[in-house]
Amino acid sequence: MTNQVPPLSGHDVADDPALLSWVDNAELHSLGKLAGSEEWQERGRLANTYPPVLHTHDRYGNRIDEVEFHPAWHELMTVAVTHGLHAYVDGGHLERAAKFYVWSQVEAGHGCPISMTCAAVPALRVAPELAATYEPLLTARDYDFGLRPPLEKRGLIAGMSMTEKQGGSDVRANTTVAKPVDDGYVLTGHKWFTSAPMSDVFLTLAQAPGGLTCFLVPRVLPDGTRNRFFLQRLKDKLGNKSNASAEIEYDEAFAWRIGDEGRGVRTIIEMVNMTRLDCVLGSAAGMRAGLRQAAHHAAHRKAFGKYLIDQPAMRNVLADLAVESEAATTTAMWLAQNRPRLGLAVTKYWVCKRGPAHAAEALECLGGNGYIEDSGMPRLFRESPLMSIWEGSGNVAALDVLRAMKKEPESVQEFLATVTGVDPRIDRALNELGTALSDVDESQARRVVEKMALILQGALLIRHGHPAVADAFVASRLGGDWGVAFGTLPRSTDFAAIIDRAVPKL
Repeated sequence: MTNQVPPLSGHDVADDPALLSWVDNAELHSLGKLAGSEEWQERGRLANTYPPVLHTHDRYGNRIDEVEFHPAWHELMTVAVTHGLHAYVDGGHLERAAKFYVWSQVEAGHGCPISMTCAAVPALRVAPELAATYEPLLTARDYDFGLRPPLEKRGLIAGMSMTEKQGGSDVRANTTVAKPVDDGYVLTGHKWFTSAPMSDVFLTLAQAPGGLTCFLVPRVLPDGTRNRFFLQRLKDKLGNKSNASAEIEYDEAFAWRIGDEGRGVRTIIEMVNMTRLDCVLGSAAGMRAGLRQAAHHAAHRKAFGKYLIDQPAMRNVLADLAVESEAATTTAMWLAQNRPRLGLAVTKYWVCKRGPAHAAEALECLGGNGYIEDSGMPRLFRESPLMSIWEGSGNVAALDVLRAMKKEPESVQEFLATVTGVDPRIDRALNELGTALSDVDESQARRVVEKMALILQGALLIRHGHPAVADAFVASRLGGDWGVAFGTLPRSTDFAAIIDRAVPKL
């Protein structure tokens, strides 16, 4: 056989120039070498190929509500937890984000419970007594799987259960009822999406006497009995196959209140904001994984007498994919370091929205081979829409930006301070927005947020990125010298410099 592309394994996934300009240490490279190894790539494939299975009853007809996972899932979770990807640490978000970005490229599905566990901590701190009890276990670097009393375990995983059939993102329409009892509350109702239902504790929303309220629900009660938390079925999803997502019933399930009654959304929004950051990280990671496969293929495959990577049309496509990827990674790392409210909302909308288009173009770089499951590209493509849906799909994210600008006008000033005066082309783009930053018609929400996201990405690339990448991004996305599809960068682009950063070093 000739003209065959060698397997992409034995490399360091952390060897990513856009990432290393933010974090570069031994632990990150150690994790990156694991992620790039044939052994762990195979475990990622197995976890996705053999999805979780729900067992509602045992052989005798007793209700057990257990989900069985392939062993590879638990191995992936163990690495993630022992490296602290799940652990919320005050002021340590950048390093944790870098590791999450690297390791999620092995198999994205297990990033869901890892993300939720990290994000649960700031919300839980609204109830100091609960936080004092559970935070040490939620941040412990021990993956201790199985349904047992939480305080008897070495470490805990947290889930989130908010949406219901009749409301979806409109959680204020929730009908689950919370009834006060002597030592807490009991919840009764149905939840339409509950990710990672084998987690130890869940943050959930229910209607208490004082209004929509946040609660902590354990799967197993302190006395060792199962909580009345019943799994109805697992979702058959487009992607994210390795992760279980369930419909559940609370039938007087016991819970502890987090925060005041009637302030459930305000309480749980801390968790939502953290998981939105991980949505951006997940999309950026998917882009990098797709780019890496496309560049590797092009560097080793010949067509019409020369390597694909040396052909001008393909070079434009690869460079364009690389520019999009580096913009996403740079912005994700900046968000992890600074966590601006408006910047996060803007980027959640745009970067996650770009994921599917990027995955489709990267797949096409492999031609027919990319359409075959063995390439891994279909799995990447199926995963790509999730980040734009999770924690608020496109319209929810765009309208959240509008609300943030109205309620927190200082966030607009912070945004402007970040992007103004960086480059004349960015200043012109800002002028084109005009008064939109202070008064936006909801019908134009996506248009305005898209422009804001591109301005932010361009400014951050100029400040923190490679000059060739920054110039190509601003010239195309903001300067108007661009087509519609990937592969339409201007002639002035420094293709060699950009592509050299994209090809994996084996």
